[in-house]
Amino acid sequence: MSTTTTAKSSNTTISINHSGDPDTSDTVNVSETINASEATGITLNDILRSLHDDAAPTPQREAAIMDVCQESMRLASLLNTAYHSPDEIRSIMQQLTGKPIDPSFRMFPPFQADFGKNITIGKNVFINSGCRFQDQGGIDIGDGTLIGHNVVLATINHDLSPDNDRRNHYAPITIKDHVWIGSNATILPGVTIGSWSVVAAGAVVTHDVPPFTVVGGVPAHTLHTIDPHEHKGQHTTTHRSPNPPKPHTDINSHA
Repeated sequence: MSTTTTAKSSNTTISINHSGDPDTSDTVNVSETINASEATGITLNDILRSLHDDAAPTPQREAAIMDVCQESMRLASLLNTAYHSPDEIRSIMQQLTGKPIDPSFRMFPPFQADFGKNITIGKNVFINSGCRFQDQGGIDIGDGTLIGHNVVLATINHDLSPDNDRRNHYAPITIKDHVWIGSNATILPGVTIGSWSVVAAGAVVTHDVPPFTVVGGVPAHTLHTIDPHEHKGQHTTTHRSPNPPKPHTDINSHA
């Protein structure tokens, strides 16, 4: 038995087909046209392409972006103000992102995304409570990623020149497979975190993190390098950097 859920707002119409098969991902279809901007012909794909290219803003594009943000806030309010089963959480996240979410996905609300439609989530991803995703620049989360409490993923910077009136600049965050991000960490625009890396609790990551690397601090720096071959099947062993910081460096990620 299959059922269809439709959510319509000022910006998009989203239909979710629930197949009833637990092994089959739901199918999500998001209408391209931003209804509030039909006169300009702006579509969701147009917006995403413009953000990806860090194009100069136009009043029409900014109005269309605000409509998508309002939809994201509506869905976040729905997610965060009542109990939902894991399947219901996944359904709401599919509406928020406009993309299929794998049945292996897990989340503990509350959760907030300012835009929603520029988030891609892989398989076996866990997002703990209190996370905030600023995704207009694009957030791509790889398979097996663990994201701890109160993590902020920020993809927008503002221009420093007074002549440009704090214009937004967008750059994507890419989180590769099996990354572990500790509680209260912040990932800044344009950062890529390599596979099997760890971001310590409270870190502020301003630069790319290589694979198999543990980073921490403000700004984040390398604490350890992970040997993926040592003690295989046992608790992961790490090697300290040549000049490790003296303060306590327990990861304490609590993902």
